[in-house]
Amino acid sequence: MNLLSIKGRNVKPTVQCVIGLVLLVAAASCATADKPDKPNVLLILVDDLRPALGAYGDVTALTPHIDRLAAKGMRFDRAYSNQAVCAPSRFNLLLGSRSTSSGIYGFGQNFRDYYPDAVTLPQYFKRHGYHTESMGKVFHIGHNTYADEASWSVPHHKDLVIEYVDPESKKEGFTREEALFSNQPAQGLPRGLAWESPDVADDAYADGRVAQRAVERLRDLKSNSDKPFFLAVGFARPHLPFSVPKKYWDLYDEDRLPLPQRTVRPKGAPPYAVKYGTEIDQYVPIPTNVTDEPFPDSLTRKLIHGYYAGVSYVDAQIGKVLDELAASGLDENTIVVLWGDHGYLLGEMGMWTKHVNYELANHIPLIISAPGVAQPGTHTAQLAETVDIYPTLVELAGLPTPELPQPFDGLSMVPVLRDPEARIRDHAYHCFPRGGRLGRAIRTDRYRLVEWKKIGDTTETAEYELYDYQYGPVEVKNIAEEQPEVRAMLQAILARHPAPVPSRPQSPRRE
Repeated sequence: MNLLSIKGRNVKPTVQCVIGLVLLVAAASCATADKPDKPNVLLILVDDLRPALGAYGDVTALTPHIDRLAAKGMRFDRAYSNQAVCAPSRFNLLLGSRSTSSGIYGFGQNFRDYYPDAVTLPQYFKRHGYHTESMGKVFHIGHNTYADEASWSVPHHKDLVIEYVDPESKKEGFTREEALFSNQPAQGLPRGLAWESPDVADDAYADGRVAQRAVERLRDLKSNSDKPFFLAVGFARPHLPFSVPKKYWDLYDEDRLPLPQRTVRPKGAPPYAVKYGTEIDQYVPIPTNVTDEPFPDSLTRKLIHGYYAGVSYVDAQIGKVLDELAASGLDENTIVVLWGDHGYLLGEMGMWTKHVNYELANHIPLIISAPGVAQPGTHTAQLAETVDIYPTLVELAGLPTPELPQPFDGLSMVPVLRDPEARIRDHAYHCFPRGGRLGRAIRTDRYRLVEWKKIGDTTETAEYELYDYQYGPVEVKNIAEEQPEVRAMLQAILARHPAPVPSRPQSPRRE
């Protein structure tokens, strides 16, 4: 019989001892085996990122790390935000609720004031045994909007969105946008600069620090956690200001950057459907009275340069996180989602940033790497919405179908991940309020219809925009009156959607 060594003494094991050891080893083996059965989730959120990525065919963008992620998973070529503005779009993602279902269309609205028992995407994973954690910009924090403590196993790790490190940029002190993003009074504060390019390390800015924290947390979670994890990592660039280390500006020759080809509003578009100024004019040297006249080429090139520098900077930070995931071996059992919260206009139609119902403001990058489900390097033309991410991740993780107290509008895209030709939706749906009206939009493979009317008014009061995208992504002419058959077909699709919920009241300001 084998002998056991206990404190230097050789003893004969009893039957009970042997059985106990066998059970102990079996239990440990089961515990080790259980953990890989539940995949980890790494959710990467990027602010203001349109599909300006090499993987999406952008010949200007230098984005090797995101391109590498696309090569490992599936690229959704026709994914759309549900509303082209930061705070509501993130509620769309984390609640699985369209804005027209929740009534949350703007800043200063905190969802628990209206849906106190809502279960967010990370909270759902937390309830099913996951460690949930976030860092950077996940929920929008600022403009009297706040994070959600119930979503996370540990407190959210916040960092800056508006940030300057060049002493020349900080001469005026605290700026208006810095105050707004810190939930502080902004009245009377100066505008900040639209860009800076100091020769500094990546971690001089928030995104570099967020990437480093994500790397550290991945290492710690691998070594010290017995739970699968849901890790949300939010990056701020390429959001304004284009504050990016010099080496990323140096990747691009400003004189060779492409300028927008069409800088006038769509013919026949209602005047309230377009926007000039709004956000871009909160920064120097942008004029404070922005009109529909395009910016001078020199200013346009500088802003486009700053945007692409921001894209390459955030790509490098994402690369650090993906490198750690691979080096640790966690990539073999981790679902990775890269999501842009909405699109972005870079002078097209004379417009900048977002806040409209047009293609470039709503078309988003969505990449999902799901080991064992999605074939590497695939892409799909399936129309997808931000709200689809919630049920997709739930199904990929093998969790029960959610039954939630809040509105839930998403559809699982798992069948599409398995087969890029599968079709779940025949259109994507989004909205944006402007000029006292709500524009509800549907995007099919070829067309977009926008219905404009005040919430609660009859359909007879509506005004329509209809655009055909077979020749490109920039709206040229509203053809709603020229194509009544197409308009009627799309109106019938839109009529299938519930009436929009009126905007919820502003949340009380927290001290």
